[in-house]
Amino acid sequence: MDQIESQDELYQRVAQEYGAPLARLAYAYEADPELRRDLSQEIHLALWRSFAKFSGRCSLRTWIYRVAHNVATSHVLRQTKGKSVRTFLTLEEAEAQSGIEDVELSAGRAQALSRLFALIQQLDPLDRQVILAYLEDLDGGSIAEITGLSAANVWSKIHRIKNVLVRRFHRGGRNAL
Repeated sequence: MDQIESQDELYQRVAQEYGAPLARLAYAYEADPELRRDLSQEIHLALWRSFAKFSGRCSLRTWIYRVAHNVATSHVLRQTKGKSVRTFLTLEEAEAQSGIEDVELSAGRAQALSRLFALIQQLDPLDRQVILAYLEDLDGGSIAEITGLSAANVWSKIHRIKNVLVRRFHRGGRNAL
């Protein structure tokens, strides 16, 4: 953050430039519309607060996604805390499941995106974070910086997650993982 731009001005610029990607991120982490609105507000509040500490040691884009993913992951963990049923799967569990119901695959782009997000929502939080950052066109180095993984591990995870999502997407609908 340069000396001239205040915390409020930086937030306004970021909200304008990254509003759509942040909305997609909230959609990917939370299926319930009311909880999604809450999550989106949490993300924006956390971003505004975080700009007081932003020193420019990483790119602004990396900072934004790091803060947003941390808030979203915490949100998911809070939602699942106290519930006895686990709502997300590791990649190995997703690959091992069988008996998937067959649903119509060609129901338009909106339905396909909805199905993809439903599959992503079922992933373990770290895998979800990696694939969402990838889908927002972040490079491996930036994703590594956000997640704390090595760049090589990031690319390996991306490859595995994409393969799992493609296979599961073509097998069925919302509960395909």
